[in-house]
Amino acid sequence: MNSIVIGASSSIAQAIIKQINIQNESVIAISSRPNETPDNSVINLLCDYSTDSISNTINHIKQLDLSSIDRIYICNGVLHNDTIEVEKRLESIESDSFMALMHSNALIPILWLQALLPLIKHQQCKVTVFSARVGSISDNNLGGWYSYRASKAALNMLLKSASIEYAKRAKGIKILAFHPGTTDTQLSKPFQKNVAKKQLFTPEFVAQQLEGILSNLETDGKLSFLDWQGKAISW
Repeated sequence: MNSIVIGASSSIAQAIIKQINIQNESVIAISSRPNETPDNSVINLLCDYSTDSISNTINHIKQLDLSSIDRIYICNGVLHNDTIEVEKRLESIESDSFMALMHSNALIPILWLQALLPLIKHQQCKVTVFSARVGSISDNNLGGWYSYRASKAALNMLLKSASIEYAKRAKGIKILAFHPGTTDTQLSKPFQKNVAKKQLFTPEFVAQQLEGILSNLETDGKLSFLDWQGKAISW
């Protein structure tokens, strides 16, 4: 079995790669930062996530002449960084931060689905894209987090449209919008103090949960929006 992990430098992506290695399977790890994994089963590729760089990366993968690509994990996502803060009030919304999150959380994943289509259209493949429960419009009871919520809601809509097109053009593909829960990573660090210890997951736990969910999913051509327990999330 061959897998592709995109956004491979994140903590959850690294846990996924380790999970794949445990199963003695090969993985292509794609990251915007050097990510040398000391394992012969891991092929590390650099990509800056521009359209040209994504295209070059796909061409590189084609040259590997893999027998199949069975799993794809798109782990890209930004909540905050040195210049972007989570908005708690309308007055905190800034156009540059908003567009940066839209680009990272919505545009980059759909550009990958665009580029991957010719590569996997004749295969049986399960594609996981990391979404978030806060991208659910019907589940929003707290407000705030304007840019992040909007970017994940936009991602979900893009995935819905892509799943419809994939079902027509690539019938063996399953797309999963996955909510990992609150995981002990840099993304969640500023918000962990309000999270019960049993609700703060390790990346390894999330990777194991995701593996179990994927094992039970059928390639039915439909988009699923599931949490770490495998439970459906309302749109």
